[in-house]
Amino acid sequence: MSIRQAAVAGRFYDDNEDACVDSIAQMLKDRPVQDTGSGNILGAMVPHAGWAFSGDIAMQAIATAKKSMDEIDTYLIFGAIHVCRSDVALIYDSGQWQTPLGLIDIDADFAKAFLEATEGMMISHLDMHEREHSIEVEVPLIQYLHQEKHVKIVPVMIPPMVNNGLVGRKAAEVILKYQGKKNVMILASTDLTHYGPSYHFTTMGTGDKANAWAKETNDMFFINLVKQLAGDSVVASANNYNNACGAGAVAATIAAVKALGATKGELLTHTTSAEIMAQKYSQKSEDSVGYAGMVFY
Repeated sequence: MSIRQAAVAGRFYDDNEDACVDSIAQMLKDRPVQDTGSGNILGAMVPHAGWAFSGDIAMQAIATAKKSMDEIDTYLIFGAIHVCRSDVALIYDSGQWQTPLGLIDIDADFAKAFLEATEGMMISHLDMHEREHSIEVEVPLIQYLHQEKHVKIVPVMIPPMVNNGLVGRKAAEVILKYQGKKNVMILASTDLTHYGPSYHFTTMGTGDKANAWAKETNDMFFINLVKQLAGDSVVASANNYNNACGAGAVAATIAAVKALGATKGELLTHTTSAEIMAQKYSQKSEDSVGYAGMVFY
């Protein structure tokens, strides 16, 4: 059985169990679970930066989604691709992932059914995942929320491509086949606009006004598409306006939740690394990355 070792523990988040638990408990205090008024959340969009910047936003969205589903058996996690290169979705189909909170199993049965149903999706080799953070940073949050239950994951790295919607709809078909036997929560992992000199994106110059534009205009263009479940438009938005690194993951998730009956996305929290630098560390930054937590129902 293959075990994927934690690749970014000690950099993106704490590298020992006690520190992770303490950090996550503080996240839930800082950004409590939200009451959306819906008892049928089918998925969530979460950021994937280091926990100091976006862990609490991701935790709030995942915990809010969990609250609406009595028993979650499996998390299907669509993540961005930052390290390897691929023109197709890459599914990690068996084995376990290791984090400071222990081992978590891959739902091999679901992964097999999803792979068989989805033309063009490939099994990802371990080396394709070994340095990628977009899914890993969410996994300890899931483990913390399910300490009392043996929950599984299905990690899928997905590039922005024309058939993201097809991948999502196939995911929904597999989820429906398991209806009554397995409850699946879908997560899309993405950060938003990467703005500033470090990202070679300074359309509006630099400084506070430019960072505000990145958040209030560029991010919000993407967020509003997600609210409307406009899955066919989010990849084009990211390509044209550089406002999401995981647009493929979001497009697949939107297609899946729409096929399962979702009609809208709701924004829970939206902030930026520049705002967090100012609030937490009293530092100004010419660079800014957007982070948003959303749920779908």
